[in-house]
Order: sequence, then C-alpha cells, then structure tokens
Amino acid sequence: MSQNIRDFVPTPCDLVALGEPTHQEPAFQLVRNELFAQLVTLGFRSIALETDRIAALTVNDYVHEGIGSLDTALSEGFTHNFGKLDGNRQLVSWMHDYNQHRPPEERITFHGFDTQTENTTAPSPRSYLEYARDYLQLDLDLANLLGADELWNREEAILDATKSIGATPEAERLRSIANDMLIALEARAPELIATTSLAEWRRARTYLTAGIGLLRYHRQAARPIELDARISLLSSTRDALMAQNLLDIRGIEAGRGATLAHAHNLHLRRHPGTMRVAGMVLDWVGVGAIVGALWGEQYTFIAGSLGRSAGLGLPAPEPDTYEGMLQSRIGTWGLAPATTIATGRARTGSTPEKGYFPLDHATFDTADTILHISNGTT
Repeated sequence: MSQNIRDFVPTPCDLVALGEPTHQEPAFQLVRNELFAQLVTLGFRSIALETDRIAALTVNDYVHEGIGSLDTALSEGFTHNFGKLDGNRQLVSWMHDYNQHRPPEERITFHGFDTQTENTTAPSPRSYLEYARDYLQLDLDLANLLGADELWNREEAILDATKSIGATPEAERLRSIANDMLIALEARAPELIATTSLAEWRRARTYLTAGIGLLRYHRQAARPIELDARISLLSSTRDALMAQNLLDIRGIEAGRGATLAHAHNLHLRRHPGTMRVAGMVLDWVGVGAIVGALWGEQYTFIAGSLGRSAGLGLPAPEPDTYEGMLQSRIGTWGLAPATTIATGRARTGSTPEKGYFPLDHATFDTADTILHISNGTT
C-alpha cells in the first residue's frame, strides 16, 4: 500500500483516470488534490474534471490567467453543483497560487470534460453556436431556427420523443449549419489564428463542438423508444461526447505534459456496464470503455473505493467484499495494484440513491490500481 502515486504511473504516461464511487464523499476530492499535487512534480500539467467543458473555461481563465475571482470561478465554472464542494475550492485556489509568477508554459491548466446534459435535461445550443458564428464573423440569423430556449430545456423534450425538438426540420438545418461552421473554422485556421490567437481559435472550436454535441444529444432524445432504452442511449451519448472532449483536451495538452482526469467510476471504468436505477435496467458505454479501447495500455484507470461514511450512512464493509479486503489492509487511505487484492464479492445493501456504487467484479478486474479510503470525512 502506498500514498505516493509515483509508484502507479506508467512511463511514458499521457492520461491517468482517477475514479470515485460517489460524488458525495468529500474525502475523494481532498485525496485527489493531494495526488494531483504529486503528479505536477512528475510533469503533469493539467487536470480534467467531470464538469461542463464550456463552464470550466471560466475556471481556467482564473487559475491560468488570473482573470476574475475565486468565487466567480466556483459559481460559474462548475456545473452539477460541484462548485459548492470544498475540495474543488481548495483545488482551484491551489492551482491559481501555483501558477502565479510562472511563465505560461509551466502553468497548470484546468479543464472540464463533461457536457451540460443529464438524463432528463439538456440546454439549447444557442449560446455555443452564436459564439462560433460571431468568431467567424458570419452573417447568420440562427434565432428563427433555434426558437425559444425552453423548447430545448424542458424535461419532456428529453423524456418524451413526441415533445423533442431534436428531429425537427429546424434542428436538422442547425446541424448542417454547425457542421459547415466547423469546416470553415478548421479551413480558415491559419488566417484566424494569425488575426486572433491560437487560444481564441481553440476557444471558438470548443464552443462550436459543444453546440454540435448538444444537437446530437437532442437528436437521440427524439428517438421513439422505451424509457429504459432511452436513458441508456442518452447516457451512452453523453459519455461519447465526454470521451471526445477528453481526447480533444489531450490533443491540446500533448506537448505540455500529462493529464489527470477525475470522475465517477461509472464513467471511467474500462468496460460497458449495466446499472439498476429507479426500477430501470440501464446499459451504456462509458468514457473509459471508449478511451480504453482506443488507447489500450496508455489509458490508466484508478478505481475509487470507500470503506465507511457516516455522511452517506454507509457502514463498514463485510470482510469478504472487495471493500472489506481493502479495509483490512488500509488504515486511512492508500493506493494498491488491483492484482495484489484477492478476489472478493460485490458489496450489497448500499444506497445508489445517494450516488454510491460499490466495486463490482468487472470494474475491479479491469482497473490498474485501487484507491481505497477507509473512513469518509462527512
């Protein structure tokens, strides 16, 4: 067992994916911060979190360029209420302080690799498409095609195919226009970068691909299928967009250093999974399954494991479970190669309603390393 992540990072290394079994146990964010600080000393120059990629630009503006304030970065730069987590406040503050008085090439960068989609909601692509249009200085009136934002934002537009706007002629036209804008953005890259900057060009591309992603998501929501299949499809669509974001981020960061990605185990695990939630059986392909298939051994997955948590009402694990075996060997928290832990059984009686999912056989067997936290901080 070790608390030094150096022992678990392959050489060379481009991406380490650090999972957690729940977003509601603060200890994982605190340990993540400690591990990222260690990785920075090894040459890592970026971190990517499970938060919207566009929103996260506000955080990076603060930590990388000193634009704005810590409170603004947390309130506007995180989605899913993650800006309220103390561990994220500590991370952003530390990154800002680290970057002060360092040249740009040595600064560490903050990214989000999620989208603003959930199983029941997804926003209008208006702001993303308009940002790209304005950057390209195109005379395009998108308002009539987009319509009112609430037509996209409402819950029934995702859960009821007959109420979805994703398959309308207007949406089809928007997808065509957005793809044409992407071609123009890339074809005109030399000119645009020369007259603006590489950073501004990349920002416009990030906005545009986010808008295209939302149009794709809404198109999937328009498919007339049963609810279980619908939520499974939308979950896979979200993770496919997250995977593309992560690959784009690595393309940007490749010349500077490696990246630590942090998200729920269910996103980062290497295998397609099945989950029972609210009486539904959901099947989907996650980020880790996609990136792992593309990158093979270059994708390093550290699965998060939790022993007990008073805040979640999670008691100590039974000895023959995966968590129980780890609990007997780790006093506070530690990292261990997955191959050194004896085969156990999946924990039962946990509470997925609180967002906690125990280790299962497939996740354990396809992880490179396990991060186990014995006692939560809540």
